[in-house]
Amino acid sequence: MAIVQRIVPAPPDQVFAVLADGWTYSDWVVGTVHIRDVDESWPRPGAKLHHKAGPWPLSLHESSTVVSCVPDRELTIIAGLWPLGEATVRMQLDPVDGGRTRVTIEETFRAGPLRWVHTKLNDLVLHRRNVESLRRLSDIATREKSRP
Repeated sequence: MAIVQRIVPAPPDQVFAVLADGWTYSDWVVGTVHIRDVDESWPRPGAKLHHKAGPWPLSLHESSTVVSCVPDRELTIIAGLWPLGEATVRMQLDPVDGGRTRVTIEETFRAGPLRWVHTKLNDLVLHRRNVESLRRLSDIATREKSRP
């Protein structure tokens, strides 16, 4: 399991607004290169986000499904990347003094070859990817905060 945290200089509702906009995922989720479609009910449980991941011409068409959602607090999805497998990704938002948010991402491979060959290398790759994803999420949430 890879766990990464970052303090974002925006309140939880502003950070959650980015998570709730499925069309932004390719802007901040490292490895997602294009959002093909987002269910109108996103981010309610059962809603899907359809994406392409990886570089062309090897990019994969996949989808991610919301498992649970507590607005401004938590979003858990199952992210598909078959034939490599799928992961459970939980994003938790905790308010911090000064109108900031501690964002925690927990990601675990749950099925497929990536789960079967779980190694320290997998953990390192997930950790580095999620560090960058949270940096990008912070940039977007902060930019949204500063808009009039």
